[in-house]
Amino acid sequence: MNEPFLYIAGVVITPWKLVGYAGVFLFAGRWAVQVAASRASQRPVLPRLFWYLSILGSLLLLLYFIFGKNDSVGVLSNLFPLSIACYNLVLDFRHKSGPADC
Repeated sequence: MNEPFLYIAGVVITPWKLVGYAGVFLFAGRWAVQVAASRASQRPVLPRLFWYLSILGSLLLLLYFIFGKNDSVGVLSNLFPLSIACYNLVLDFRHKSGPADC
């Protein structure tokens, strides 16, 4: 999956890079979800979708850094947010009996 299949403006695109880009998009996109939920409720909130995007984004980035790049710094920098997001999602399920905020 490290074979280049596309070149855009001098940037080499591989399937693993697409996995990494998707992870970055999901991990960064969680903040758009948070802003939208906070605007809707007129107070700062972290909806359950925020934690799902954090987990999925971190997992994709971990896959990219483990298999696509073989970069231990990238692996370590994504393990911590993944563990915190999982912990917070478990807490959210324990303390909310109703449907998710967003």
